[in-house]
Amino acid sequence: MPRSSTRPARPAYRCSECGWETAKWVGRCGECQAWGSVAEAAAVPSGRTAAAPVTRPAVPIGEVPVEESAFRSSGVPELDRVLGGGLVPGAAILLAGEPGVGKSTLLLEVAAQTARYQRRTLYVTGEESASQVRLRADRTGGIHDQLMLAAETDLGAVLTHIEEVRPELLVVDSIQTIAASGTDGVPGGVTQVKEVAAALIRVAKTRNVTLVIVGHVTKDGSIAGPRVLEHVVDVVLHFEGDRNSRFRMVRAMKNRFGPVDEVGCFDLSAEGITAVTDPTGLFVEQHHQQVPGTCVAVTMEGRRPLLAEVQALVTHTAAERPRRTTSGLDSSRTAMVLAVLHQHCGIHLQQKDVFASTVGGARLMEPATDLALAVALASASTGQPAPRGVVAMGELGLAGELRRVRDLPQRIAEAARLGFSVAVVPGGHGGSGQADRRVDGMRVLEVPDVASALRMLSLTRA
Repeated sequence: MPRSSTRPARPAYRCSECGWETAKWVGRCGECQAWGSVAEAAAVPSGRTAAAPVTRPAVPIGEVPVEESAFRSSGVPELDRVLGGGLVPGAAILLAGEPGVGKSTLLLEVAAQTARYQRRTLYVTGEESASQVRLRADRTGGIHDQLMLAAETDLGAVLTHIEEVRPELLVVDSIQTIAASGTDGVPGGVTQVKEVAAALIRVAKTRNVTLVIVGHVTKDGSIAGPRVLEHVVDVVLHFEGDRNSRFRMVRAMKNRFGPVDEVGCFDLSAEGITAVTDPTGLFVEQHHQQVPGTCVAVTMEGRRPLLAEVQALVTHTAAERPRRTTSGLDSSRTAMVLAVLHQHCGIHLQQKDVFASTVGGARLMEPATDLALAVALASASTGQPAPRGVVAMGELGLAGELRRVRDLPQRIAEAARLGFSVAVVPGGHGGSGQADRRVDGMRVLEVPDVASALRMLSLTRA
């Protein structure tokens, strides 16, 4: 009897994060490298999908109305800056951050400001009770009749609240605490998060409601849950800050309605959260006299120039391995700057402890701060302070050369606005010589390499 050519379909295993399929189970996805995300998927019979009725007929793109997707101010200017103009009806926004950074405080302020514009707002809390949120609203002045509050952890109950309240802004804090009763898994699991997010986004799109979802983060700072959550939302925001500082930053990682290189600055206190329109003063120390081992750098946070002070300390050590300690700076770039100073400037620090940090908890990871770090280290080594009113900006190469940085005119203009008089910058691409010119009332010194910059600032050893 001839053997049948048809075989039962083998069960496939699929990654819940990226959809990668394999014939056998593995502990780690071969595509996205996620652990524990591969599970058995039910075999789906092959076939063709039949045509279905359309919800709306296709129209020329020029006839699609745009009034429904116009920006509406959130009442928080710094957040509007990051979003590209404000909240868009029907948009899904994901705000992630570490525990205690102030996500709930920020969104309660946004909800209260939106309610003051006579727009109905629904705030759904799954992590706190309604009375706890009310206490925070009393402290921050967020009480308004148009701000509706619900404490729910069931998706069906949340959808019922949306039907009854019909809000223009919906805040869900947080998606890891909401569970769908008909879906397997625990709240916060991959399956639950995907189902809850899909249901909320579907309601937001059909009802033209702005949806803001709070998300948790893992130990390494990435958003917890399936990666598909970041794909299905329109905007992904990261709320970050140091626990020892009141300064907070909102940074856009994805934005379908605006730029992704903007940041918003906030001050978190017991009275609530307020916008910081000029945060430069938080990162620059006001010294009454010139101090060795300091230099001011100009970094770009998005499209906003910020001045931050770099401090360095060099001490003798009896240890076999000298210490290299950094705070707010990239340790690998600090090691590279030390190697360049040793090789090309004759500053030997291999038998000394080196400490480098920033003021006010600023994080300077941009290569444009290399020159300021080199000036601070050279100043600390020689004991000679840099001239007063000097800012330095430039990327340092391994051969000691200085490379130009982006948005140099904006950096110089910001330093001039804050009263600095001298800027040391990389030289032009056309030549390797030094140049001295005036820009925005500042004296701009163009130098080709770090050795020339230190000689011009009188920070080289005699």
